[in-house]
Amino acid sequence: MSADDANCLRIWDDRRIIITCFRSAKMNEGNSSVAWSRSSKATVLALGKAFPDQVLHQENLVEGYLRDTNCDDPVISQKLERLCKNTTVKTRYTVMSKEILANYPELASEGSPTIKQRLEIANPAVVDMAVAASLACLKDWHRPAADITHVVYVSSSEIRLPGGDLHLAARLGLRSDVGRVMLYFLGCYGGVAGLRVAKDIAENNPGSRVLLATSETTILGFRPPNMARPYDLVGAALFGDGAAAAIIGADPIAGVETPFMELHYAVQKFLPGTQGIIDGRMTEEGINFKLGRDLPQMVESNIEEFCKMLMEKAGLKKDFNELFWAVHPGGPAILNGIEGRLGLRPEKLQSSRRALMDYGNVSSNTVLYVLEYMREELKKGGGEEWGLVLAFGPGITFEGILVRSLQ
Repeated sequence: MSADDANCLRIWDDRRIIITCFRSAKMNEGNSSVAWSRSSKATVLALGKAFPDQVLHQENLVEGYLRDTNCDDPVISQKLERLCKNTTVKTRYTVMSKEILANYPELASEGSPTIKQRLEIANPAVVDMAVAASLACLKDWHRPAADITHVVYVSSSEIRLPGGDLHLAARLGLRSDVGRVMLYFLGCYGGVAGLRVAKDIAENNPGSRVLLATSETTILGFRPPNMARPYDLVGAALFGDGAAAAIIGADPIAGVETPFMELHYAVQKFLPGTQGIIDGRMTEEGINFKLGRDLPQMVESNIEEFCKMLMEKAGLKKDFNELFWAVHPGGPAILNGIEGRLGLRPEKLQSSRRALMDYGNVSSNTVLYVLEYMREELKKGGGEEWGLVLAFGPGITFEGILVRSLQ
C-alpha cells in the first residue's frame, strides 16, 4: 500500500495537536480529507467542601473523648494530650454527637459488635456531606447539575449496594445516564486517585464534565481508648470528618468556566513489601487500623524519586523550590520529612499545613482542601507555573499529578 492509500496519524505531544490524514482510493478520485482535533488536558473548574455540624476544638478533645468513652486512665489522658499538641491540628469536624451516643451507647463499649449500628449512621452521613460539598462545587462552577456527565465517588466510610455514587446522583438530580465510578477504601490517597480517574474520563470523552466527590467519617473506627491499640489514640487526635468536591473538564468554555489548574501527568506507584505498614480490617466492632511507626520514614525515603519521575514525564527540569506543592497532610511528621528530604522552603507546604490545622486529616478529602488554599495563593499572582499534587496511603501507595497553574 502506498503512502497515498495508507491511513496516516501524526501526533505532536508537546502541543497536544493530533492530525489525522485519511487517504483512500475514492479520495484519489479528487476527494481528500484532513481532520484536525485538539486534545486538551483536563482542568479543575470548581471546588466545594462541606462538614458536619459538630466542631471539635483540639484543646477540648481529651476531656470530651475520655468522657464519652468512660475512660479515666491518667496514662491514656497524658498520652492523648501530647498527641493532640503534636498534631498541630486546631479544629476538626465530626459526625459523632451526644445524640448519637445516647441512641447507640454500645459504640462507647469495648468489644461490642456494632458494625450494623455504625453503618446505619455512616452510610447516610457520608452522602449528606457529599451532597452538600457537591452543591457548593456546582455553585462555584456556575453551570447546572444537568451538565454533569460523569461522577467519581470516593469514600472509605460506607458499605452498601447500591453505593453512595448512585445516592449522590439521585439527590443532586443528575441525569439517569450519568457515568458513575466508585473508589472505595483507598484511604488517604483516594482524593488524588479520584483526580487521576476524573482526568482520564475528561480527556477521553470530549465535552464531558466530571464531578469528583469525596466523603469521610470516623464513625467506623470510633471506640474507647486502649493502650494495646496505640493507633486509636493517634486517630482520636488527628482525624476528622467532612466532604469535598471538584469538577474536572477539558476545553473550558471561555466566559462561562474558570479553570485554575491543568492536570498534566498522573502516576500511581506502590512500594513492594510495605502492605502491612497501613493495615485496616473490618470486624464486628467496626474498622480496626494499625499504623507502622516507619510510615513517615518510608514516605521520606521514596518521595524524591517519585517526584522526579513525575517531572520527567513532561521533561520538566526545575528545582523543587521552583514548584508549588499541594501535599496531603497525613500528619506533621510526613510533611516535615518531605520538606527536609526535598530541601523545600517552609512556605512551600503552607497550604498543606493550613489544611491540617483547620480540618485535621480527613482522609481522601484533605488534598482538595489543600487545593482550595492553593487556589487562593495562586490567585495572588507572581507564583510558580508548575506544581505537584501528592498523597500517600495503604500499600504503601504514592499518588501524584504534575499540574500547571492557569491563574
